[in-house]
Amino acid sequence: MTLVATAAEVTTRVSGPVPSIPDYGPATRPNMVAVGTMVWLASELMFFAALFAFYFSLRGNLPEQWALRTEQLNVPFAFANTVILVISSVWCQLGVWKAEAGQVARTGSLLNFKSWGMREWYVLTYIFGSIFIAGQVYEYAHLVHEGVTLSTDSYSSIFYLATGFHGMHVTGGLIAFLLIIGRTFTTRRYTHLQETGAVVTSYYWHFVDVVWIALFAMIYLLK
Repeated sequence: MTLVATAAEVTTRVSGPVPSIPDYGPATRPNMVAVGTMVWLASELMFFAALFAFYFSLRGNLPEQWALRTEQLNVPFAFANTVILVISSVWCQLGVWKAEAGQVARTGSLLNFKSWGMREWYVLTYIFGSIFIAGQVYEYAHLVHEGVTLSTDSYSSIFYLATGFHGMHVTGGLIAFLLIIGRTFTTRRYTHLQETGAVVTSYYWHFVDVVWIALFAMIYLLK
């Protein structure tokens, strides 16, 4: 008989086997989907950091152009659109808490917000996100009407690239919300996999929210 025991054997003899939760795996094992999402978001952060660096490099070399073009921006409208996106993150987080509690749908009246489940809060998040995208499209239409297009000059190019790529990310988040909401209607039992999907979607949504706050400060406030 071997006199030297491994750390795992000692732990098992003293405190028993590592606890395991049904459908969750060992309690000490990290959620691979959540970890993978965070790693992917870190790469996306590098992408936006490059856009930020590009923006400030052009601005430093073309100050007169920046002074002219920034006067055409509708800051109050952009601020209102930003508030809409920030509020959508609040609704999203409320939905996450309901998902983690296992409450998929409302248990009472539609007007009783306390009884809402993950589905209702995510639908509200989707509505606010769609309003944000509609506001961005309206702003683009206004700028194009004034003659500011993607190919007008350096400022317009980086403006449309930065805000446009962010808008594409928001649109991707809206598609993810539709998938999460749709699955609550097509499955009989709310599983851990569905909860994980709802949680990692919230990570993504909070990410695009924070990135937009930084973009708004860079483009609309730091004139």
